[in-house]
Amino acid sequence: MDRNKKYRVFISVAEPSADAHCANLINALRKAGYDNIEVVGVGGPQMAQAGCELLEATVGRAVMIYNAFTQVGYYYRLLGRIKRYLKGNKVDLVVVCDSPSFNWHVAKFAKKLGVKTLFYVAPQLWAWAGWRIGKLRRLCDKLCCLLPFEEDWFGGRGIDVEFVGNPMLDAIQIEWGRAKQYADFNPANVRLGLMPGSRDTELKTLWQPMQRVALRIKDKHPGATFVAVAVDERRRRALEESQIPGFECEYAIDAVCQTANVVDFAIVASGSATLEVAAMGCPMVIMYQSSRILWHLVGWWLIKTEYLSLVNILAGKELAPEFMPYFTSIEPIVESIGHFLRDKDKLAQLSRELTELTKPLAEKKAGEEVARIVAEMLD
Repeated sequence: MDRNKKYRVFISVAEPSADAHCANLINALRKAGYDNIEVVGVGGPQMAQAGCELLEATVGRAVMIYNAFTQVGYYYRLLGRIKRYLKGNKVDLVVVCDSPSFNWHVAKFAKKLGVKTLFYVAPQLWAWAGWRIGKLRRLCDKLCCLLPFEEDWFGGRGIDVEFVGNPMLDAIQIEWGRAKQYADFNPANVRLGLMPGSRDTELKTLWQPMQRVALRIKDKHPGATFVAVAVDERRRRALEESQIPGFECEYAIDAVCQTANVVDFAIVASGSATLEVAAMGCPMVIMYQSSRILWHLVGWWLIKTEYLSLVNILAGKELAPEFMPYFTSIEPIVESIGHFLRDKDKLAQLSRELTELTKPLAEKKAGEEVARIVAEMLD
């Protein structure tokens, strides 16, 4: 890449995790000395802080497919704004990060204009919607995947793909990769982490049942204490305002790894946080909620994998019990957690397995790897 030439990269992001990934990418570009690359896009506060010129702050509106219809108008207008920018300004590369239901439209328009596209975070076509691989081939010039097995899966289907490591593990400052020791563990004083996710819809559907589970655990173990993780201060306030009677906890802001490092067990919303919790060697159960009607009409036959959570998919077995989708009864969740808390040898074994599972994800620094790929694509 000619360092004396100016380049412009457009990044499209809708979720907090993608905001963090792309902020990491921008910082890696700056660290590598690519000051001649201007970064513009839509995203969140972390991207802005890293030096991205934001056309619009999109983070915080992210929704899952079951609730996407409530945001159609907003994303339609946003897509129009992005199209007008791409048509009116010279852009050398478009990077779309996660949120495929929206970002595939951005990539499609970029390709129509002849702009190269980089997909950062592989869409989970191996789990569902495998028939969309042809569309991905047409829209994607390069794919950066975060899970090792994805490189073979997409590469075998004609996609130019590279495993770049997992960006969630790039910024971990505390020591990780060491299993927890449960030799002196006493369930009477268990410390439990509650991680209801970053999307507003997750907070609405998972936060109260997580609290009810925690209260049931406290009924059995009166010394139990709880730490809840919120992605930012706004969501912390939302969590605090919707505490149920009798429930008390501490709050940690944007501290999944730090919290997983100091608790004995965690209840985690399905998603990328499960891998961070696993990296800390923290045993967990995994929850998610969806529309019962849509799940029975659509969801159950779309999913093609034996397991639904990233941890279990990566392991090829159930390391963390899945309650996906969770609908009503918390009894199976309480029972599952109680089973682990009664067996400290099982907790220690599971902690070892989780740390071994996640070590290969950190063999590369994702931010640096994607920055290198961006520079190569601009050459």
